[in-house]
Amino acid sequence: MIAWPDLQTPRARIRMADTSDALKLLQYRVENRAHLAPWEPLRESDYFTLSHCLQTIEHGREQASLDRAYPLMALDVDEEAVLATLTFANIVRGAFQACHLGYGVAARMQGQGLMREVLEAGIAWAWGELGLHRVMANYMPRNVRSARLLAQLGFEREGYAKRYLQIAGVWEDHVLTARVRPDA
Repeated sequence: MIAWPDLQTPRARIRMADTSDALKLLQYRVENRAHLAPWEPLRESDYFTLSHCLQTIEHGREQASLDRAYPLMALDVDEEAVLATLTFANIVRGAFQACHLGYGVAARMQGQGLMREVLEAGIAWAWGELGLHRVMANYMPRNVRSARLLAQLGFEREGYAKRYLQIAGVWEDHVLTARVRPDA
C-alpha cells in the first residue's frame, strides 16, 4: 500500500485533498480562472462550482487508491489557501514505472520559485514512495516559464508532438520532456 504524501516545504504543505478542502479548491479555481485558462482545456461553467470540486476530490482519491494518479495540492503552511496543484497522472507500472506530471500555480505566487519548491518535493516523493523511474512533463512551446522551470528541475527534451493536446479549445503542439530518477 502506497502512503499518500504529506510533504512540507518552507512555504507549503503538499497532500491529497479531502472533502473539507473543497471550498479552498473552489477559491483557487475561481481566483485563477483567467490566469490558468491559456494553459488548460476549456472548462465548463460547472467546473467552477463547489459540487464539481467535491467530485474532483472524490475522483482524485479514487484514482490514488487505484494507483493510477495522485492529484496533489500545495497549500500555505497554515492550510488556509491552495497555492498550487500538481498531479502525477497516467501511472504505468511494470517495465515502464513512469507517469505524466501536470502542474499549475496561483497567479499571486507566480515568479517566486514556489512551483520549483513544490515540484522538487513532489518528484522526490514520486521516486521514493511511488518507486517511479521516469516522470514526463510536456509544455507548449510558447510557455517560456514552464520550459525554464522544467530545465531547472533537470527535465530533458525528448521530442516534439504536433497538435498534442486540446488546450483552450485549440490543438496545441507540445515539447516533450522527461526526467529519469538519478540513482537508476
